[in-house]
Amino acid sequence: MVEFSSNSTDILTLQGFDLPPQGVYAAFLFATLSYLVILFCNLFLMATIIMNKSLHQPMYILLFNLPINDLIGSSALFLRLIKDILLDSRYIEASNCIAQAFFVHMYAVGSVLILTIMSYDRYIAICNPLRYSAVMTNSHVLKIIVIVWLVDLFLVGVLISLLLRLPRCRSLLTNPYCDNPSLLTLVCADATINNIYGLFITASMQVFAVGMILYTYLQILLACFKSKRSDTKSKALQTCATHLTVFLILECLGLFTIISYRIKQLSPHLRRMIGVSTLIFPPTLNPIIYGLKTKEIRQRMMYLLCRRVYPS
Repeated sequence: MVEFSSNSTDILTLQGFDLPPQGVYAAFLFATLSYLVILFCNLFLMATIIMNKSLHQPMYILLFNLPINDLIGSSALFLRLIKDILLDSRYIEASNCIAQAFFVHMYAVGSVLILTIMSYDRYIAICNPLRYSAVMTNSHVLKIIVIVWLVDLFLVGVLISLLLRLPRCRSLLTNPYCDNPSLLTLVCADATINNIYGLFITASMQVFAVGMILYTYLQILLACFKSKRSDTKSKALQTCATHLTVFLILECLGLFTIISYRIKQLSPHLRRMIGVSTLIFPPTLNPIIYGLKTKEIRQRMMYLLCRRVYPS
């Protein structure tokens, strides 16, 4: 068995964005500001949930995992990207590249799983409101969260382990960051098992997530139409619209990224931009969408901001 990093050199080369000298500072500023916005929005959402006991409910406890996951993905990209832009470097150690790929895929799988369990929570709350407190207890919610992270860790751990067993004979990655597909292009051995397992994860996640969300939303819509209370119906639909918006953004960007790897005629620059967008837009938009569209969170955020601006 040959170790992944035992061939030739431990230094890999990232393709980068081929920035002109005059565009380096603009790119550095954009990347730094983007990361700061992501940090602020996600940490502020987390702080809002932590500091308000009224938000210590299953829905918001599950939601709390989304900004954690978004910070994992965005940090895996930006911390390295900002450093490479600032130092004008395209080289990365193989071990660091593998670590980055691990966290990027943890983010991707985690996003799908977290949004799926959030749809399950809304399904119980709207379709079985009388049983909600009995079903979604603190211990049950904690078990769900632990299972999600363990499944995420296991699936991605196997993916990276399969990669580590293969010898490498190339060192140039076509992406500005490391992920499993780009690392597989460096190997000089049969990667059929890796490709099958990668497709298995992608297909199973899509079937599970899309199937679960379609089923829960269909049941929620039926429950809303049967409900005679307009306020309950409006709140349920607004909550579902927020969750569906976040899920569709993730799905569309993820689908574009997967397709971009399959289209060989696609411009390399466009492929890199599509890949990076999956790690930029969801972590930026998710806390903003939930903050603006969820009444309870919006009110608590405004309260925290007003208390900082106008302290008593």
